[in-house]
Amino acid sequence: MSSASRLLARAAAAVVPVVVSATVVLAPAHAEGSEPYLNLPLDNRFATDIGGVHPELPTDPAELGVLVDRARASGRPATDYAALLAQYRLAQATTEAGIALASWNPNTTVAANRDNLIRSYRYYEDFQLARRELQWAGMGGQVGADFGGGVADFELATDIYDLPGLQENARAIIGAVESAFGPEAVGQLPEGLRELADHGAEITTEDLRWYIRRILAMQKAIFSDLMPLHYMYVHEGLGAIEEFHAAGLIDDAVLQAWYDIASGEPDRVAAGNAALLRREQYTVVGAMWDEARNYRDGIGKALTYATTLAGSPSVAGVVYPRNYKPIRVSGVLPDGRAATLTTPLPSWDWSVFDDRWDYITTELLPKYRYTVEHDWPTLEALLRVPYEVQFETHRPINNIPQILGSALSSITVTID
Repeated sequence: MSSASRLLARAAAAVVPVVVSATVVLAPAHAEGSEPYLNLPLDNRFATDIGGVHPELPTDPAELGVLVDRARASGRPATDYAALLAQYRLAQATTEAGIALASWNPNTTVAANRDNLIRSYRYYEDFQLARRELQWAGMGGQVGADFGGGVADFELATDIYDLPGLQENARAIIGAVESAFGPEAVGQLPEGLRELADHGAEITTEDLRWYIRRILAMQKAIFSDLMPLHYMYVHEGLGAIEEFHAAGLIDDAVLQAWYDIASGEPDRVAAGNAALLRREQYTVVGAMWDEARNYRDGIGKALTYATTLAGSPSVAGVVYPRNYKPIRVSGVLPDGRAATLTTPLPSWDWSVFDDRWDYITTELLPKYRYTVEHDWPTLEALLRVPYEVQFETHRPINNIPQILGSALSSITVTID
């Protein structure tokens, strides 16, 4: 039976027949039992706090399914049961992924969320393995190992900023620029690098814990927004996604993205996945990255720049963020000659949307698409590696002092 037929059957079952003079009269359906859950505000739309999209909603998918069916059968517009519908689909996705939605709390620690991280990204990769067109999920799963392993390192080494050489190397790089071109040239360096040099030793354990909680909240937010859509697409098709759109839970661009993904046309499939990625990075976590970068008197800028330094996406052929658009400082040497100083450190910051989107569209999206279309056996083998192994083999944060030291030794000055 098709999803549309099942929907009609459920609606018909909710109508109570009343016999009057041998004539069957169908009484109006009511959203009995679901009224307390109608027109709830989406207080926790991306589920960045514990639980789902609203604290008064149940988290059991079977119970939610009954409530949603009753709301549908009542003839109410989907906007009236938007929060209920969002919670239902999120509960279905988390249940299938093996995650307990009611207790999923990103405002704790990596240790407390480790299983949820692994189960989330395993779920992403399983969608890619099942459906070749679900490229956002596959790429998200691959990058998730780097992301999750990195944030785990932040927590396991809360004294990372006391590691020998971190602040000293950052200061030495700035000193090399100042020595070559004078103090005014230092302003050409990334703000995050300057903040590392100025405030690296002031970063506290609580600063790191705050930053970790922000990143864990971003991870849950992305899952909560996009994985229910993947669940609906695979299990029920585009009709379920259209209901989400009718409820106001996604906009026209996201609905079109799913039409494109379902089209089977390679360029449209790629465009649809890119649209999902833009939603993820701009709509879902854009403001959260801005908040992280603007945290406490420059400390946030130091932390987000450190994240850019440490990032090592495992997508085939992708240049690491620290090697993408390296620092180049122009100036005049003491002898009057114009010159350019180059060092292999990023001139940009992952937390800035325009910088991040430039890197994503130049490196991640096209290279992941190429792998899907031209080297699927290699990608499939990588995705089938147990996710615990993927997670534990991507732990780059402790290399930051060494990365800075290597950059210091690789500074070059070229006469223009």
